[in-house]
Amino acid sequence: MENSSFMTTTALATLLLPFIGALLTACLPQRMAKWLATFFALLATLGTVLMGWGFLAHGKADVTVTLLSYGDVALFGFTFDRISTLIVFAVVFLGLLVSLYSTGYLTAGNREHPHEGGNRYYAFLLVFIGAMAGLVMSSTILGQLLFFEITGGCSWGLIGYYQTPKSQRSAMKALLITHVASIGLYLAAATLFLTTGTFALSALAQLSGTPALIVFGGILFAAWGKSAQLPLQAWLPDAMEAPTPVSAYLHAASMVKVGVYIFARAILESGNVPHIIGWIGIVMAVITMIYGFLMYLPQKDMKRLLAWSTITQLSYIFLALSMAVFGSREAFDGGVAYIFNHAFAKSLFFLVAGALSYSCGTRMLPRLRGVLSKMPLLGIGFCVAALAITGVPPFNGFFSKFPIFAAGFALSHEFWVMTPLMVLVLIESVASFAWFIYWFGRVIPGQPSEEVAQAGPVPAAMRLVLIVLVVMSLCSSVIAVAWLG
Repeated sequence: MENSSFMTTTALATLLLPFIGALLTACLPQRMAKWLATFFALLATLGTVLMGWGFLAHGKADVTVTLLSYGDVALFGFTFDRISTLIVFAVVFLGLLVSLYSTGYLTAGNREHPHEGGNRYYAFLLVFIGAMAGLVMSSTILGQLLFFEITGGCSWGLIGYYQTPKSQRSAMKALLITHVASIGLYLAAATLFLTTGTFALSALAQLSGTPALIVFGGILFAAWGKSAQLPLQAWLPDAMEAPTPVSAYLHAASMVKVGVYIFARAILESGNVPHIIGWIGIVMAVITMIYGFLMYLPQKDMKRLLAWSTITQLSYIFLALSMAVFGSREAFDGGVAYIFNHAFAKSLFFLVAGALSYSCGTRMLPRLRGVLSKMPLLGIGFCVAALAITGVPPFNGFFSKFPIFAAGFALSHEFWVMTPLMVLVLIESVASFAWFIYWFGRVIPGQPSEEVAQAGPVPAAMRLVLIVLVVMSLCSSVIAVAWLG
């Protein structure tokens, strides 16, 4: 019993520290804001490590703790299992890296946006880290809903951070579209409560018939909105108006992962999701994947290219989770490992883009050339990120893409339609690899272009974060496999 109380205390600390830090950051002088934010992000990261350690010491036994209830109805609690402990580490640790990176990026030395990071920026970032931790560990659909809405508010504050008319429009668009999506979650919560008399996610296993369709359909719809899948994808490319560290955190590591995570959690807790939900998920994932790929062909702005690429990568996770509805454990574990691995690889790519715009003053790909000779770390980072995202071994992307293909072709014994669908997905995978290699050839080798030749130095904090992410792009799959067992 002591262990579960230790884990509960640690989880509460991990959840509350970023919120306390945000309050202090907002009130104290600006020069202290960035170090305070990084310090609190570090404390929260240590909390997730302690939680993982407690979970291991407990023999990896799943524990659910109810913290707040009304009568017999659980309103909020924590779930500790293989998935929540793994993903909470990823989102909080990446929050720490992004906070550290921001201390170098949001300075007057930035050539694209010379600007000292304000208290508002770091406070929103901390609230976001706290909300993500809360959402991942929540054991009730009500807890998920609360933190789902907080992340929406933070994303609005951070996307519109530069206060230009365009960034404020983009922030509003993100807020509205993800709000429309959250209606699905409200509907799911209400239906779950009316059918089972509780908000606990474990009650999803009791659903059948129409209520099951409404609940899982609602969760899938909410997930599409947060993870920018068709038909709710329009907000993500525009959200690139945000400062680059925010793009890396919100649009690669955590906010877009909220959607796939609540879908994964629902599948895990339920065990008998209606098959029609699986088919809708598979079909929409394949359509989004192909649409996203076609959209990133004309992009010249590195961040917009990465935004469309993120949309297609999330489709892979939806594809994997939707296949898990038909009982494929391999697809489910592949999907969860994909959430973990993609967070590190895509963050690396965004932060390389940020370092290029910081030192060269532009992130337009045609104007960048010869990066490797002038800035070797950025050249290596670009290369590792491109290979990891497109799934080339030995990088982390391969180890989460391979199980998805294996599971998809295995399912084609039961459903013949899976074969043509998986072939389409395979074509997209190869084509995206070719496209990233094309840009790699244009941007990284060769004689430096004018912008690259005159590039300024990259601050030490940013270099350190890039090195950590390069290492994680190689190692994170090992962590995921060992943890998911």
